[in-house]
Amino acid sequence: MSETQHTSGLDGVAAAARQAPGRGLPPVHLWNPAHCGDIDIVIKRNGQWFHEGTPIGREALVRLFSTVLRKDPDGFHLVTPVEKMKITVEDAPFIAVRVDRDGEDLVFQTNVGDEVRAGPDNALRV
Repeated sequence: MSETQHTSGLDGVAAAARQAPGRGLPPVHLWNPAHCGDIDIVIKRNGQWFHEGTPIGREALVRLFSTVLRKDPDGFHLVTPVEKMKITVEDAPFIAVRVDRDGEDLVFQTNVGDEVRAGPDNALRV
């Protein structure tokens, strides 16, 4: 059995994120675990993540959670191969904190360190 089949809760989030090579993302779109409840994590409008009312100060932990975040029709969830936990997002889960021009393209850096190139797959909305 794989490591993710033996873990649950936040340990499951960590195990799922380790499946991603480098800074790539785990295949959360392929996972269909049962919903197992809500977890008291809130992403505020300013992009800061909170757990049980306290800011999550470790950037690496926020990055880890961001890699297993998925938007479903009923809201945002942290998803592992075996669990799905609903969280609260006040506005948007990620904020652009920098923009650079690369030729004719705009490349944005998010508050969790990802780079996103604006285009047909990543349309700008204001």
